[in-house]
This record gives sequence, C-alpha cells and structure tokens, in this order.
Amino acid sequence: MKIFSSLLLAFLLPITSVLAQWQPQSVQTDAHFRSVSMASPDVVWLGGSKGTFVRTTDGGQTWQTGTVPNAQDCDFRDVQAIDAQTALLMSAGPAEKGQARLYKTTDAGQTWSLVYQTQQPGVFFDGLDFWDKQHGIVFSDPVDNKWVVLTTDNGGQSWQPVPPGNLPLMQPGEAAFAASGTSLVVQGKRNVWIASGGSTSGRVFRSRDRGRSWTVTTTPLPAGEATGLFGMRFFSEKVGVVVGGNYKAESQPGPNAAITRDGGQTWERLTETNPPGLKEAVALLPGDRLLVVGPTGTSLSADQGQTWQRLDTEGFHAVACLKGTCYAVGAKGKVSKQVFK
Repeated sequence: MKIFSSLLLAFLLPITSVLAQWQPQSVQTDAHFRSVSMASPDVVWLGGSKGTFVRTTDGGQTWQTGTVPNAQDCDFRDVQAIDAQTALLMSAGPAEKGQARLYKTTDAGQTWSLVYQTQQPGVFFDGLDFWDKQHGIVFSDPVDNKWVVLTTDNGGQSWQPVPPGNLPLMQPGEAAFAASGTSLVVQGKRNVWIASGGSTSGRVFRSRDRGRSWTVTTTPLPAGEATGLFGMRFFSEKVGVVVGGNYKAESQPGPNAAITRDGGQTWERLTETNPPGLKEAVALLPGDRLLVVGPTGTSLSADQGQTWQRLDTEGFHAVACLKGTCYAVGAKGKVSKQVFK
C-alpha cells in the first residue's frame, strides 16, 4: 500500500517539480558569481570576484577558470559573451578605488585588454549589455543625480559617455540595487531599459535610441532603503517583466513582480512568486515561459506571471537561458545547469 501511494503521489506531482533539478557544475573556484552570459547553449562565460572569469565551450562538460592579470581586487559582476573567443567583463566597485573597469578578450581569456577605466568619484558600474557584436551599453549608479551611461559602437574597444543632459533626474536614494547586470536589458536593435530601487517606488528608465535619450516610468512595486527592482527581461519590444524585493530581508513576502505590455510606459503588478521573497533575475524559456531566481529559490510561470510554480529553494543571483538551456550562478563558486523542454 505504501509503495502504491508513493507511485500515485509521484504521478500526481507536476512534471516540472519532478524533472526540474539544477545540475551543479564543477568550476574549481570559490569566487562569488553574479554574472553569466551565453553566446550559445554550449558557450558560456561567467564573471566573479577576485578577478575571476570562467568559460565553457562544450555545454558545461569542461570549464576553464582563470583570473585577469592585475585585477585581483575586481568583482566582475557582469559579463558579455560574444562568442567562444570573445567576451567583455565589467568590474563593479568604487571608481575612486580603481575598480570601475571594463576588460575585453579576443583569444578565449588568454589575454585581456583594459578597454575602459575611470576614477570619476561616484561611478560604480551596475550593468553591461550588447545589442550585437559591435553596439553595447554600460551604466553606473548616479553621479549628480543622474545615471552615468556609456556606449560603444566598435565592440567595446572604446566607450563614449551619454551627455548628462540627456538623462532624467534621479529621486533621492535611487540607484541600481542588483549591480550584477540583471537590472539592465537590451532588446531588438535599439531598445534598452534600466530598473532602479532605493526611493519610494521601483522605476524603469527606457531608451529607444541606444541610450542617447531617456524616459522614466513608475512601477507598482515598492522601493526603499533596501528594496527595489533587481531583474528584468523583455519578451518583445512591448512585453516585459521586472522582479525585485528587499535584499536585507530576502525571504520577506510581498509584491515582487510586474509586467508591461506597452514597452514600459505602464506596469501592472503580478502575482507574488513561489517561493516568495527577493527575486534577482529573469530569463525566458521556450513557450513564453518565465524563469526567475533569487536567494529563496527558483520560480516558473507558464502564463506571463499570473501564476507561479516553485521549482526549488536553491539560491542564485543571476541566470541566463538560450533555447531552453539555462545556467544559474551564486556565491562561493556555485554554478548550475538545467535544460527545460
């Protein structure tokens, strides 16, 4: 009878809860990871603390781990995978301490070029993304009440600042909380969005011209000293989802997801994720499904956030998916893989 009951229970459980298990990867480092980028389902680059980068070209069967010379004090909280040979790393940290840097490799990490560095007080890079191999954008926490935004049109070899006059004013205390690339997302050939926290409500900034001019809208998600928007992803030019929470109370339940259907002009609150609490990153799966991760676990939605299914309670900071293959990263060398059908 007990055997029959167990079989019946297994049959009745949702398929995703039975099959969706993150598979730990062996990367041979204890660096903390907050950034992951995929050039293909097999080619993945990671950025970590202590100047660490990690790379696979065979879907995680083997991993190359290395450090960028003279960058031991850098925390690479965002990475852009171009292909198996080419990637860029973004160092998040105070510019005054020499940590606001961008590096590029074109030989699979054997050598790295410092393609940008600034000592401008207040600069603290938060996110890096590329529309294509040549056109990219990076942004920093505000200086003089405005984001610091730079763009490139030559693959990251050089970077040009967006004039501050082109950017909206920030609210008191407003900043990018994730500082791991998840609060910046590009789409199509020219669209880009930035998500913020720290003020009274989570806000989303949008540019339709690769960062040259910006508008800003307010979401229904709360913000505060430790609360705000952390992760964002867009299905299309119009439909996008943002997630967040409180990084000092990671398990605290409450509103943590919102959706836009007009490119970010207006936002509607979604059902709270399962598990609840802080969610830091969003990825898209085949079938217009949503995958979100955070310190309290992984959630899956098949209806654009109207309902959620808990996959597990494993904590991650960032996730990247392509064609159903996903990689998630976290503290102390945590890297996991999952293939969603």
